[in-house]
Amino acid sequence: MPQYALAVDVGGTFTDLVLCDLQSGSQAVHKTPSTPDDPSVGFLHGLSEILDQAGANPAEVVHILHGTTIATNSVLENKGAPVGLLVTAGYKYVLEIARHGTPRLVNPNTWVKPVRPVRPRDCLEIDERTTFEGEILRESDEAEIVRAAQHFARADVAAIAVAFLHSYANPNNEQRAREILHRELPDVPVSLSSEVLPVYREYERAITTVLNAYVTPRVSRYIDNLKLSLASLETPASLSIMKSNGGIIGADAAVRQPVYTALSGPAAGVIATSQIAKSTGAANCISFDMGGTSTDVSLLRNGQPGLTLNGKLGDWPIQLPMLDIATIGCGGGSIAAVSPYGSLTVGPDSAGADPGPACYGRGATSPTVTDANLVLGRVNTRIAGGQLVLDQHGAENTILDAVAAPLGLDLPAASSGIIRIANNAMVGAIRNISVERGHDPRDFALVAYGGAGPMHAIDVANLLGIETVIIPAHPGITSASGLLAAEFKNDYARTIPQQGDDHDVSGIAQVFARLEREGVEWLEAEGVPASSHNLARSADLRYAHQGSELTVPYADSTVSDSGLRNLVERFHLEHQQLYGFSLDQAVEIVTLRVTASGQVGTTVSPADAEPGPPNPSSPTATDPETHRPVYFDESSTFVKCPIYRREDLAKGSSIEGPAVFEGMDSTVVINPGWISRIDPHGNCVIRAKGRET
Repeated sequence: MPQYALAVDVGGTFTDLVLCDLQSGSQAVHKTPSTPDDPSVGFLHGLSEILDQAGANPAEVVHILHGTTIATNSVLENKGAPVGLLVTAGYKYVLEIARHGTPRLVNPNTWVKPVRPVRPRDCLEIDERTTFEGEILRESDEAEIVRAAQHFARADVAAIAVAFLHSYANPNNEQRAREILHRELPDVPVSLSSEVLPVYREYERAITTVLNAYVTPRVSRYIDNLKLSLASLETPASLSIMKSNGGIIGADAAVRQPVYTALSGPAAGVIATSQIAKSTGAANCISFDMGGTSTDVSLLRNGQPGLTLNGKLGDWPIQLPMLDIATIGCGGGSIAAVSPYGSLTVGPDSAGADPGPACYGRGATSPTVTDANLVLGRVNTRIAGGQLVLDQHGAENTILDAVAAPLGLDLPAASSGIIRIANNAMVGAIRNISVERGHDPRDFALVAYGGAGPMHAIDVANLLGIETVIIPAHPGITSASGLLAAEFKNDYARTIPQQGDDHDVSGIAQVFARLEREGVEWLEAEGVPASSHNLARSADLRYAHQGSELTVPYADSTVSDSGLRNLVERFHLEHQQLYGFSLDQAVEIVTLRVTASGQVGTTVSPADAEPGPPNPSSPTATDPETHRPVYFDESSTFVKCPIYRREDLAKGSSIEGPAVFEGMDSTVVINPGWISRIDPHGNCVIRAKGRET
């Protein structure tokens, strides 16, 4: 009996699915409308449809990998559960005080402090104390915890977070508090900071733990409903969820630590980009994921994405290892408007999925980037395999009324202006992860995907001086494809301050060993074979008196004085690369980390999968299906442009722009002066004319 792995990425407008035959590596792809009120409905509809399309049945699906935005949207839309928080006496206002400053790049005179996820009256103090070395000076006061539980019951709290001072050094007081809370409130989930984020910095640890509790009930309901529905189909498939660090975890672990699934979809896209870099030989590349609401960009060196500990979820810092992804509010649904000062703006406000752009015909009156692309002929009036019919007249009228008339422009100029502003906004995001970090974008290829990315990729590349653009075989479902390449991965950390050069070698070795044991136990529980286990050590270091750290790999096989000296030397080099200087002063080791990863051997990398053969009854690769007028800034007018079906382009075929490739999931726009070639894996590799080799 054949066996399949299914990847499902739920977006705001569409749910994307990839079904991979584990024997042959062949893949079937599908898109189905999302169901925002209950994403599991669209998930199951898509599952049924893609199995019918492939002639498979649920019993043949052995693994399901899922990218979900449930946790992210719960925070961004303020739709999490009421949370209660227990803190050490004296720290009641840890969330309110936070870092006692305004965010970067905001006007401090107009900035309004966001409402915290926990009301101060639901943040209760417990008389307990642990030192930073792990010595318990006072155990948790049981009577106070019982009174807190009674308060939470009266307040209808649906989840509880516990963030005691220095619990990363000794979690006993937090664990005792959970025992009492479970006894008093057995149906209320409890999140401990010593399990969610066992590192120092009280505010970051507390807010991350609170957010974990905030989204736990909603994520738990969603995953439980999904597991019940899958069980009713009698599928033996295991269910795994994508994490923001680029790995996957079992569904049960995701229920306990749902905050780890933030940026689940964008992370899967970056993993797919890594595979595309491998298959095309573009070791240095920039991922460019433009969807309906936002654009996510990330920089990959030598095919590897970067990690950051300074990620954010909405207004809140999350000090968890996350793929280094920059996000801006610019996508196909971004709204264009004329400001009171007479300037044209695009985004960050979005039309979303409902009502969506004006061309969706659902009553929207504000023009969007998608409307501008339609007016300029860059996108067909039927998209998503014909599932969605676009209203061109509606798009034209909204742009005329809202942009062209106020600015005194004709329709093409107004539409082109919308596209240009959107492109420059996305260029700014790419500069943020490249130029501002010491990298020249001209040394990188641009890997563009998402529903809108391939339409804007060459425009963005022109602005940055990038000479190679790569479009995956199925750009609209690239994030779903990335799920197939992900491996099980979890991160473990402990703060163990080491000042000066006199390091506690045995203490560091013991902490690394303990973290590795935790990682191995988790991998074994997830069913990852021992032969596939991979444990990677790293440490957070900083110069004395600095307020932030750099995470540096620990490369030596054993913990020793020489290995720690090599670690410090590598820190100097990393600091020089990132900031342009290094210092001749003491280096502190702050936090030790271990990443445990492994592949269960049930999935096939998209880089190794073979796309389906072209349809023999379709036109040849050099024979366009039709022509239509398309506006290009290079010509400042509409030109008669050949339109090709992306699925019919043969491997090795080469087509010079201007041209448009239309696929089931996305549209690729080839500007004049660029030449595209379909590589052996179905990727569209586009290079500036004269740079084809």
